[in-house]
Amino acid sequence: MARAMQQPTQSRDPFVWCIALTTVFFAFTMHRLAIPTAPYFDEIHYLPAAREMLAMHKWVNREHPMFGKEMIALGMWALGDNPWGWRIGSALAGTLTFWASIRALWFASQRRFATLAYGILLASGFMLLIQSQIAMLDAYMLAALAVSFWMLAKAVRQPEHGRRYLAASGIAMGVAMGTKWNAVPLAIVPGLAFLIVRARAAGWRFVWSKRGAPVPGVTLLEAALWLGVVPLLAYWATFLPAYFFSVNPLQPGGFLDYQSKMLALQESVIKPHQYSTRWWQWVLDQRGLWYLYRDIDGAQRGVVMIGNPLTMIAGIVAWAWCLWAGIRGRKDALAVAVLYIFAIGFWIIAPKPIQFFYHYLAPSLILFAALALALDALWRRGPRWLPLAFLTAACGIFAWFYPIISAAPLEGGRPAFLHWMWLDSWK
Repeated sequence: MARAMQQPTQSRDPFVWCIALTTVFFAFTMHRLAIPTAPYFDEIHYLPAAREMLAMHKWVNREHPMFGKEMIALGMWALGDNPWGWRIGSALAGTLTFWASIRALWFASQRRFATLAYGILLASGFMLLIQSQIAMLDAYMLAALAVSFWMLAKAVRQPEHGRRYLAASGIAMGVAMGTKWNAVPLAIVPGLAFLIVRARAAGWRFVWSKRGAPVPGVTLLEAALWLGVVPLLAYWATFLPAYFFSVNPLQPGGFLDYQSKMLALQESVIKPHQYSTRWWQWVLDQRGLWYLYRDIDGAQRGVVMIGNPLTMIAGIVAWAWCLWAGIRGRKDALAVAVLYIFAIGFWIIAPKPIQFFYHYLAPSLILFAALALALDALWRRGPRWLPLAFLTAACGIFAWFYPIISAAPLEGGRPAFLHWMWLDSWK
């Protein structure tokens, strides 16, 4: 176990393998991207908002920030008001999430097997793929979050370019918040971590000192600019189109007041929903969320938002290991464990009365990072067949469930979904 507690050691960057894994994931996102040919699930809310944005006419769907709808509108402008135009942005954003996530783990851990295992876990985990094939806001939020933490990890690993990476991280974080407020709990982590680490490294001079971790050469005050002020400016910038709608635009000076109106709109949704769930059901992969189940495009098709049952449950154990290893000195494991606490902790205390399984998207990406680090520890300690067998099993379960998470034509008519319902609560 002592070897598992050692700090990350340098190994060869699996850059080419990262490209290969990302290419495979992108191919999966493009497969049946235009099916169903009609809007489904929450597309019925965001597509009208994107159309109004293209026309710069009426500002609708005001309970959410604007960036995700701007990207959906951009796809429709580029490819037309059709299924390809609706969803191409999500496919690209999901692929960027995949790439940025595995690169973030590489720079954080410098562990080759962990990085590649993370890619396999993300690709076979169901949730990211499903969200990358629907015109909702979440894929754009995830992409911005992943880029932000990728740039942050690069700043720590390559401090000679730390300033530019911190600036990029701050911009991406502002974009994430400008897509969905779900990003806010994670937005406070980089600045808070910089403060704590610098205070420990520099002592009582931590406010103005440029010496020491996490990014030598950057003072705490400058970090506050990149990780505090810049995200807020980027967040405001995502609202610029709102000032130019022909009907009821955002008024100059009305930005701050509108934020309280958005909060009120989000908290006003209190009508019970049959698929509403709570955080413990997400953690246990206990309750599915049906995005689609109907006879459409010549066949019975379905898309159920659940997580890969093997990796979701194993991820809980891996998170506990990361927390323990982090307390014992593993900085990368500690970072992942703390991020998960912030990501899931928000939903434990959130006043939002109606919550859904897709709110677990960001925490699940962090959970898979914890699982990748735990598998890497097994890989280094041996026997190596065990983590390889686990990853193979994860891919096998993904292959089994693929028809019911990808809108494939299902045989057997309406009861066909029962073939995949391991738990009654998934129905």
